Amino acid sequence: MRRVVIDSDVAIDYLRGKEYALKLLKKLWRSDAAFLSATTLFELYAGMRDSEKEFTEDFIRACNILPITTQISRVAGDLYRAQRKQGETLDAIDCINHAVAIVHDLHLATRNVSHYPNCDRLLEIEPSHAP
Repeated sequence: MRRVVIDSDVAIDYLRGKEYALKLLKKLWRSDAAFLSATTLFELYAGMRDSEKEFTEDFIRACNILPITTQISRVAGDLYRAQRKQGETLDAIDCINHAVAIVHDLHLATRNVSHYPNCDRLLEIEPSHAP
């Protein structure tokens, strides 16, 4: 099984009960292959309603959490600068998540493919399974 860092859009889809995300996460959990970056934790906590706290915390506990290290920050900065030189400005959180995938040799599960130009680590979500 591929080891996968889960982008916030897929995590939120899981928390909202989207079938494709439920299947994906359950499969990853069986292989201990689901990872979240610290930036995704921030996004989940920032958008969480009080009524969602317990379910969100259970989801987070089921995943492996990866901190943002100096190496990840360096790689993310390189990714950001490279895209800026091409005239495209990326979101810092997306650059960090991409760097997490690179540094830890993970695939990246996202529906927001356009947020990750030149990323060869994207886990393709079957269109029939996406929301």
